[in-house]
Amino acid sequence: MTSLATTKARVRGAHAEVRVPGDKSITHRALMLSCIADGRSMLRGLLPAGDSWSTVGALRALGLAAPDLPADGAPVTVYGSGLRAATAPSAPIDCGNSGTTARLLLGLISGYEIQATLTGDESLRRRPMRRVTEPLSAMGARFEELGEADRLPIRVTGGALRPIDYASPQSSAQVKSALLLAGITGGVEVRVTERVASRDHTERMLRAMGAEVEIDRGEGDAYTVRLAPPERLSPLDCTVPGDFSSAAFFIALGILSGGGTVRIPGVGVNPGRTGFLDALRRMGAGVEILDPRDVCGEPVADILAGSAELHGIQVDAKEIPAMVDEIPILAVLAARAHGETTITGAAELRVKETDRLRALAENLRAIGVETEELPDGIVVRGTDRPLSGRVRTDGDHRIAMAFGVLGALPGNEIEIDRPDVAGISFPGFWASLREAATALTR
Repeated sequence: MTSLATTKARVRGAHAEVRVPGDKSITHRALMLSCIADGRSMLRGLLPAGDSWSTVGALRALGLAAPDLPADGAPVTVYGSGLRAATAPSAPIDCGNSGTTARLLLGLISGYEIQATLTGDESLRRRPMRRVTEPLSAMGARFEELGEADRLPIRVTGGALRPIDYASPQSSAQVKSALLLAGITGGVEVRVTERVASRDHTERMLRAMGAEVEIDRGEGDAYTVRLAPPERLSPLDCTVPGDFSSAAFFIALGILSGGGTVRIPGVGVNPGRTGFLDALRRMGAGVEILDPRDVCGEPVADILAGSAELHGIQVDAKEIPAMVDEIPILAVLAARAHGETTITGAAELRVKETDRLRALAENLRAIGVETEELPDGIVVRGTDRPLSGRVRTDGDHRIAMAFGVLGALPGNEIEIDRPDVAGISFPGFWASLREAATALTR
């Protein structure tokens, strides 16, 4: 489990405060589970981004009462229809660019006696789905791949499911959550074991809704979750915390600011998400966790990041599940660290919105950073030279935002080819980045 113990931020010089939008992972789950709860849920702080709207559209296609997403995260009411309310869609469900939407829906739909076809944009149709469909098939759901093998579009036929005791070959919150959702809608027991625990947002939320969820932490880092299917789910009353992955970009900005600090209030600090903070501590960064509290079963805190001189570290496979979405910004920080940073065990990044290992290596080299691409990782040799060049995002929001942080620092001249893709997870990112960077240079 990730520790939140970190070195103190160096509070001096200019200061910026940034509020990040709601957690994307929690938003997806809150929308899905509130729609199949019994009665009225109250949700606040939902992320109004492209991926979240994909989940809203998918749930509506299944006949469920998913709400609009206010641009300011204002409260919304969701009238849940119960566990058996979904209906067959009249057309293929477009999951957009959202892998979470697609994989969790494959599980959700598996427990219903309906048929549905899931598809997505060009990027999503390149991402693997058998990691979810194979264990769901073992439960009794049926899947027909309508295009390339292991890819969307996929037709799923749900129905009577069998219990499953599944040892997951990779630590994946999406795989685990898909099986738990199938157990919820199919009314069967599910047991999933991971060698290293992935993020546990689904387990926490199901418990908050009255489901019987048991956790067993075995030898080493092993983790097992068991779900006893409930007769009903109680409504949610939930404020979604700020997204840690979005906060990571501003943590990096504070560290690289050359004398300032950045404070990010109300951020989710779930231990399954904060491996990035452990890596920063080892690099010598100053990051403080302030006012820790519990919100809707999730740990939340304010984060203060101060400037620091970084040194290279080694990151291995055991650490990746708790920082998988932060590897792009970690690699960018490594570009400004003294010495060499090696990241291994991260082959999962090759099947994200793009091949993130390739994208990181090519773009770091393009702006003047010595970088080596490994089969399952990357080696970055830090430099203090001014950086300049054009970054090709391949439509990946995290690549765009990570290199955007470097571009916001004085002395660098970095052009992002598709800045608009940041809206997938962080509407208003560029305005927030400009404002924060300006405050830090006053």
